[in-house]
Amino acid sequence: MSEHTYDMLIAPDFSPERFAGWHMFNTLMQKRADINMHLNTPNSYTEQHELIEAGNIDIIYANPCDAAALIREKGYRAIARPIAKSDEMVIVSSAKSEVATLEDIANGSTVAMADNRDVKLIGLRLLEAVDLTEADLKWEVTENYQAAARQVIKGDAQVGFFLAEIYHGLSRLTKTQLTVLIESDLADISHVLLIKEDLAGADKLTQAILTFHDDADGKEALAELGIPQGFEAMDEEAAEFMIDLMQTLLD
Repeated sequence: MSEHTYDMLIAPDFSPERFAGWHMFNTLMQKRADINMHLNTPNSYTEQHELIEAGNIDIIYANPCDAAALIREKGYRAIARPIAKSDEMVIVSSAKSEVATLEDIANGSTVAMADNRDVKLIGLRLLEAVDLTEADLKWEVTENYQAAARQVIKGDAQVGFFLAEIYHGLSRLTKTQLTVLIESDLADISHVLLIKEDLAGADKLTQAILTFHDDADGKEALAELGIPQGFEAMDEEAAEFMIDLMQTLLD
């Protein structure tokens, strides 16, 4: 076993029910790649930023927005992405409110959302259809998505922006109190597994990740993560294509 302990960080935008899956993934990765690996699950993007800036993170499961900066500025490279699992978002309103379509969102409305730049970018792109811009809306950044749902249900916010997977994972009771106005369908934007350039043992790590679904234990962990088909290789060209796509959302 390699004496070096690898540090892996998971972006803080996964549903709470995925937590066990990441720990299963970590345990199996250590066995398969014959390494020591420490799992970091920051609670916020501020904490994620601090951990990355400290310079000890070797592997990151990053959201697409962060992936762009990590690749271009922090010396990471993409090795894999989840198969058939794009990062979509939903815009919701309270089921009791008069906001039943995007057209009903008034200038000056409050949007509740967790701190997630991808979700905001995609949501704003969807709102272009009804001529609403970031400056037309008030923004309430909540501790997590559950808090954002409560704000919309209580009427403190007229609209909520959610990562689609997290919205669909909310309790049935919560979802009956919300109306989905639109769900994005971008397909090409997803989370990405990044590793530090020049990381020792990178090939062994990559191989372990790409063959994760080859046996029952791996399949079980991947099912817990909501990535039943596992990971596929992602080369520099595919990563650049996705970064360019994110850039068009920013423009």
